[in-house]
Amino acid sequence: MASKKHEQIRTGNSVTALKQAFLDNLFYVQARYMDDASPGDLYQALAYTVRDRLLHHFNNSAKQFKYDAARTICYFSAEFLPGPHLANNMINLGILDNVRQMTAELGINLDTLLAEEPEPGLGNGGLGRLAACYMDSLATLQVPAIGYGIRYEHGIFKQEIRDGWQVETTDKWLHGGNPWEIRRPGIVFPIKFGGHTEQTRINGKFRVRWTPDEIVNGVAYDTPVSGYHNSNVNLLRLWHSEACESFDLQAFNKGDYYAAVHDKIYSENISKVLYPNDEPEAGKELRLRQQYFFASCSLQDMIRIFLVAPDGGLQGFPQKFVIQLNDTHPAISVVELMRLLIDVHHLSWDDAWEVTRNSFCYTNHTLLPEALETWPVHLFAKLLPRHLELIYEINARHLDEVRLQFHGDNRKIAALSIIDESGKYIRMAHIACIGSSRINGVSALHSQLVKQTVLHDLYDLWPQKFVNVTNGVTPRRFLVLSNRPLASLIKERLGHEEWVRDLNQLRALESAAEDGAFQERWRATQRSARVRLSNFVHENFALDLDPDSMFDVQVKRIHEYKRQHLNALHIITLYNRIKHNPHDDTPPRTFIFGGKAAPGYAMAKLMIKLITSIGDVVNRDPASRDRLRVLFFPNFNVKHAHSIYPAADLSEQISLAGMEASGTGNMKFSLNGALTIGTLDGANVEIRDEVGHDNFFLFGHTAEQVAAIRNEGYHPWEFVQRNAELAQAIDLIRTGYFSHGDTELFRPLVDQLMGVDPYMLCADFDSYINCQQQVSEAWRNPDHWARMSILNVARIGKFSSDRAIRDYCENIWHIKPVLVGADS
Repeated sequence: MASKKHEQIRTGNSVTALKQAFLDNLFYVQARYMDDASPGDLYQALAYTVRDRLLHHFNNSAKQFKYDAARTICYFSAEFLPGPHLANNMINLGILDNVRQMTAELGINLDTLLAEEPEPGLGNGGLGRLAACYMDSLATLQVPAIGYGIRYEHGIFKQEIRDGWQVETTDKWLHGGNPWEIRRPGIVFPIKFGGHTEQTRINGKFRVRWTPDEIVNGVAYDTPVSGYHNSNVNLLRLWHSEACESFDLQAFNKGDYYAAVHDKIYSENISKVLYPNDEPEAGKELRLRQQYFFASCSLQDMIRIFLVAPDGGLQGFPQKFVIQLNDTHPAISVVELMRLLIDVHHLSWDDAWEVTRNSFCYTNHTLLPEALETWPVHLFAKLLPRHLELIYEINARHLDEVRLQFHGDNRKIAALSIIDESGKYIRMAHIACIGSSRINGVSALHSQLVKQTVLHDLYDLWPQKFVNVTNGVTPRRFLVLSNRPLASLIKERLGHEEWVRDLNQLRALESAAEDGAFQERWRATQRSARVRLSNFVHENFALDLDPDSMFDVQVKRIHEYKRQHLNALHIITLYNRIKHNPHDDTPPRTFIFGGKAAPGYAMAKLMIKLITSIGDVVNRDPASRDRLRVLFFPNFNVKHAHSIYPAADLSEQISLAGMEASGTGNMKFSLNGALTIGTLDGANVEIRDEVGHDNFFLFGHTAEQVAAIRNEGYHPWEFVQRNAELAQAIDLIRTGYFSHGDTELFRPLVDQLMGVDPYMLCADFDSYINCQQQVSEAWRNPDHWARMSILNVARIGKFSSDRAIRDYCENIWHIKPVLVGADS
């Protein structure tokens, strides 16, 4: 048995114990002395030191959950964007200050080690970031949870900007090893693809046997997920694909060296890269393979865990597990659970459907009809022939129910079918809705619009299934970790840190909004964040920013509906005003953009080129460069977000009303004191109601007005003709002012604006420009701006992911916390 002293070194949190553990890990894991260790070696040693303390709680948590037979939420998501682990885990464990002292005593700069950590880019944006926030909150609220997804060897691409254009490079986040994960070679499941099915009878009972063409293995990799200042540690289990046989010796002996490793290479493609381009047929096939792969691995794992318990009849599966489908990517899970229950565990259809329907819940994340996944029937027939049979059966039984409720309404029946009218496509959102007990949107407006638009017919069938859970973000990462000066100021004012676990306690800051001395300290804290970001930009991009200017920020995925080009038109308008009137009194602004365009999305890439081209002109022109600065921040990710959100003064949330499901960047900006300029879209509606209408800059048409304009016939050129500044801005782009005289470069963008303008930039331009004038007026009064900023933070408590998880627990999952003792 290990000695008490050894246990203290291995898991103790004192400076002395941490130092000895760090030096041990440096020597025994990294095989280095202090004097020959690289920064990477030091980072690894520290990561293993922190992981040891996590695993102590992790093992205790698993033991406690098993002993209590705790009901567990299983969060199925094709994306997780956890961000760097080291600092976040130190904060949650409460050891950051001791680690900082320990490293200082050893002559090590802790920030240098933190910079060494690669970011696991296992998601494209908001969907994966939300999943990570929810995992953080589940552990903090002591709710037993497992996050299931894919361990992509290469995450979302790294974005470089070359000559103003996005260039994608490979994200090799695993190249240096990942100290946070634990490979579980004993947790491996076979995953079938292709082949054929045949009917048979076993012991007089009808059965279907699926004989595949291909089998790959899914191997579990586990990452502990810590809760804030408690002993609960949950599990993120990601699946890696491997060949059943990684080397064909017979092929090798015949001299066919490629064939010898072909199966290994082909099988591992499934978890090789995040979300391949799904335009070509091969890309579509790989994406479906990915979705089925992680769904089947996860469900087989859950059944394995369930059947370990005595009397584990699978009819009780929903009492042990509830599965949340994060969008439609894991929707095939509904069909796969039916296959496992019927074909493998031999439940009757009715019993299997009862288990399935009571196990799943589904979160919808989109109002764009084209974003609701559909798959060609022929692709299912090729890859998942058994599942296609089950889908047809589920659909037949489902439509029998529909006919009873909508007698003779053939349009309704067709709309509610899993198979579209052409008979060529499978509607995955329909599968998710039919197989789930609850369906939720992610903001009050989104949930209402879902019922009116993309899922209208399903809502008519089952109105009782539809609920709302507005998204939230974790204050641990997006304030305590990324904005320590502001978090310290709040702690000093409130006299405690309980607000980190209960963000509603920030309401006590409201009285400080009128305190002139506190306002001054608040402004100084915000300026220090702008200085930190300015220094980073100067060192990395050779661009000087003015930390005394307003930092006007829009960072999010580049997409036409998010309307980064509306922001660009505003910059051109300000530039025109300065050129026409050198005495124009527009307050200095620094415009910061960030975000990635999908590799195949030409218009989004052209929008990036436009923004960088505007920056090239505005930043160089003596008339404007001291008053306007434009930066496109490349490779926006969680790590970079740590610097950007705290430095923002103005948050651009300017999507066309009715397009954004929720947004979470809007919440992170407000949490850090930025004021919002935005439309009544997504969670903006609720943010405005919470922080106060006077503390939110509102512009633009409402979702209802947008629909009315479309119904009447929208003609963008009419709005351009009525607004001289809009016409001038578009004309500068059209005539090549920002493209060295090349009138063709931005022609597709100009033609889109003047001819179709699907996201109504022209219709909202006048309102946006007028609202931006209000922003400038407010900025001129520092005390007034500081008051608004303080009130934004004080009233943002609703948008904690802790609140969102409580809503899920109470209204959807019906799960209670399980408290894990420090020495359980």
